[in-house]
Amino acid sequence: MPAGVNANQKSYDYLLKFLLVGDSDVGKQEILSGLEDGSQDSPFAGASDVAYKTTTILLDGKRIKLQLWDTSGQGRFSTIIRSYSRGAQGIILVYDITNKWSFDGIDRWLLEVEEHAPGVPKILIGNRLHLAFKRQVNELTAETYAFKNNMVFFEVSPLCNYNIRESFVELSRMALQRNGMERLWRSNKVLTLQELCCRTIVTRTTVYSIEQLPLPQALKSCLKSYSMTSYKTRAQHSALQKEKIARKSHQQCDHINLQCRKSCTVS
Repeated sequence: MPAGVNANQKSYDYLLKFLLVGDSDVGKQEILSGLEDGSQDSPFAGASDVAYKTTTILLDGKRIKLQLWDTSGQGRFSTIIRSYSRGAQGIILVYDITNKWSFDGIDRWLLEVEEHAPGVPKILIGNRLHLAFKRQVNELTAETYAFKNNMVFFEVSPLCNYNIRESFVELSRMALQRNGMERLWRSNKVLTLQELCCRTIVTRTTVYSIEQLPLPQALKSCLKSYSMTSYKTRAQHSALQKEKIARKSHQQCDHINLQCRKSCTVS
């Protein structure tokens, strides 16, 4: 260990507890199994009724340690949900895009979550995107459902490692914002690759042309939001510039009029 380093120094900046809920066959374990740094330091790890894993993600230059709890999804484990939802900062509702019954069951899980963890940020995840050729749940249907219930929506694939970490990052951001901790790291914010890409795309197109781009709907929504924000900023900047030009022009006119008055003599 380097000199001067505190042995008790934490390896993370924030600790968040997330709960994964959904039917037992939607692939929650698939999502967890692909995560790095999965420590089994929970007294409940290895139990048949609940799975526990930790992972560390980077959010705007800050290290966020996530405690991820997966209930098996069976009815007899409703008491586990009741217990582990206490203190949870985020809820991940998971369904299988190839199983319509698992999507229909989200209503039941949502009621359970609202009862035991009201107001906690939630995201909806459609798992097994790599099996899209067997799809039974339309992406637009799920996205509309998530919007109506104030949730962010992602379709993910553990097999392709697609959108797994991105979904955890977004939920972490929501959780930190809810707890008023966003201001603590805002000054050290490091732009993500997605934000850099959004900035590049938005400067080369219009908000009306974004819908025509061959991109996932979630990314299009992000681009539209970024574009509107950038447009407002550009509009404000343009208004300020026009005001400065008008003020300068007015001053020049006043100066010319003054010179004219000085050069004129009464005959």
